[in-house]
Amino acid sequence: MELYLIFPELVLLLCALLVIFSDLLGARKEALAGLAVLGLLIAARLAMELVGPDKGGVAFAGAIVVDDFALIFKFLFLVSTLLVVLASVEYVERFEGVAGEYYAVLLLACVGMMLMASAQEFITLYLSLELTGISLYTLTGLLRDARSSEAGIKFLLLGAVSSAVLLYGIAVLFGLTGTTSLPQMAPAVASGFQENRLPLLLATALLMAGLGFKLATVPFQMWVPDVYEGAPTPVTAFLSVASKSAGFVVVLRVFHTALGRDPLAADWAAIFAGLSLASMTLGNVVAIQQGNIKRMMGYSSIAQAGYLLVGLAVVPQSGVSGVLFFLVSYTVTNLGAFIAIIALSDKLNSDRISDYAGVWQRAPFLASGLALCLLSLTGVPPTAGFFAKLFIFNVAVQQNLLWLVVAGVLNSVVSAYFYVGVIREMFLGAPVDRTPVAVAAPVALALFLAVAGTFILGVFPGPAMSVASAAAGSLVP
Repeated sequence: MELYLIFPELVLLLCALLVIFSDLLGARKEALAGLAVLGLLIAARLAMELVGPDKGGVAFAGAIVVDDFALIFKFLFLVSTLLVVLASVEYVERFEGVAGEYYAVLLLACVGMMLMASAQEFITLYLSLELTGISLYTLTGLLRDARSSEAGIKFLLLGAVSSAVLLYGIAVLFGLTGTTSLPQMAPAVASGFQENRLPLLLATALLMAGLGFKLATVPFQMWVPDVYEGAPTPVTAFLSVASKSAGFVVVLRVFHTALGRDPLAADWAAIFAGLSLASMTLGNVVAIQQGNIKRMMGYSSIAQAGYLLVGLAVVPQSGVSGVLFFLVSYTVTNLGAFIAIIALSDKLNSDRISDYAGVWQRAPFLASGLALCLLSLTGVPPTAGFFAKLFIFNVAVQQNLLWLVVAGVLNSVVSAYFYVGVIREMFLGAPVDRTPVAVAAPVALALFLAVAGTFILGVFPGPAMSVASAAAGSLVP
């Protein structure tokens, strides 16, 4: 029964090994991509078997839990990885003989993230985090040129520092509570808060710093622009959504399960409110100045993390549901934008926004999909981004955080300047070359699925909001 709960992760692990062996036997790149897609679909089907009131459970002495909260993230990681694999079919030509390693490490990163979603014990959580981190460091430097290698080294060094800081925070909490289990830690933290206030605040600060790197929030965002620019574009897409979602699943699980009782909860909620304001403001203001679309999207992801932190500044269950719905909307929207960028930059051989001039005349499908996703990131109705911001801002207003909501709305207005600037360049700029841009079928399928998700969540947000609320209820009763 315990192994049954992690069947999806085991299938992906076996699939990653199969991809490596198939590559050694000389399989074509298309076959390797097909194996990765097949493994992800089988894992998703097995995860579906765990959906239901009596289907999940706790395994391995409480280290792993499969509940609605974990499952929504598992599906989020599986969908993200699937879309990135489809979008990479043409791009893997740049990897010079390591296409098999690319798909295998991508699957291993997904395994780590899925385990993170279920981990409710610090050692299990940390090992899952390291599996994911090492996989992402490898993917970042996979092009093996100057920029990719620099990005990989920066990511590795800063990631190692953040992991050490996180581990120090875990060690302090273990010393204060005598356990690494998150549910067992909660009563010990609450009962010993008065006499251990300073060390508890120190542990909380260390956890925020270590996890802030994973979330790409201010002041831990210094790695984002260089890594996003230097990494292979499909890896950048994966970092922007899957890695960020993995960071938030850890933050939500740790802070609401182990540290979610007052008065400590009020302290970290106030800190998250300040980090939210700083992240959304810096991300949007600096994004305006960028001429490289990958760097622009990097700073955009910092701003989007700021909006997500609004939900963490709200301690009740409604804050968690707001974060979950926002993450689902952000995943399909940002992936849609990056899939279009992958195809366009590959054909244009440039990441400069100025080189996107008039691209609508050459690739109307790609330009239209990118435009819709950028409008969704801005928060224009009727897109997923609009309801994501409306949901999370409404929750904040109910908790008397009007000042933070006003800041979020103003930052959304600022973000329209650089998002719409890209759209204006694509549709009103004069193209240097009018040769039509061909789009591979898997890439077109990935973009269609992402754009469809962005539109459907904008027109019919109700079912997704209900699922997010149910998942939040399993974390914060």
